[in-house]
Amino acid sequence: MDIQVQSFFLKEDGQIPNNPTLPVIFYQNAFDGEDGGRSPEEIEAAFNSHGWTNSWTGGVYEELHYHSNTHEVLGVRRGTGTILAGGDSGQRLDVKPGDVVLLPAGTGHMKVESTDDFEVVGAYPDGADPNMMKRDPAKAAQAKNTISNVGIPERDRVFGEDEQSPMRHKWVK
Repeated sequence: MDIQVQSFFLKEDGQIPNNPTLPVIFYQNAFDGEDGGRSPEEIEAAFNSHGWTNSWTGGVYEELHYHSNTHEVLGVRRGTGTILAGGDSGQRLDVKPGDVVLLPAGTGHMKVESTDDFEVVGAYPDGADPNMMKRDPAKAAQAKNTISNVGIPERDRVFGEDEQSPMRHKWVK
């Protein structure tokens, strides 16, 4: 399968800051295998090989949240689901095994619905320890400075150091 890449910016909504300069990048079919699925260890190893560590395997929270201090990558291992990126007026992403969502710092996200077996592997650049921020206008305003100071990772989660990678072209400060 060919990897399909989409990117989009999300506006602040007063409660969720989103990222004013970096778009969400959605890689469809980033991993192959039976029905696109791979083991958590294979996805984790792929993320780690590109410097995205501190990984975990599980579901996506059903409550809108964001991380102001780090970017996050989510790789769908099994099942299907819908992830809302950006807040109530954000983008809904229908995800399946093999898909990867790259969320820049400050991007609100939550699971809207999924099959019972839905599972993702998540990771952070350089093993960052993410904070957990929820809807709060005062904290969203304060988080903007933290978000603007999060650096751009050296390597794209999917394409590594390839100069043609979507992250290298779309994530520019």
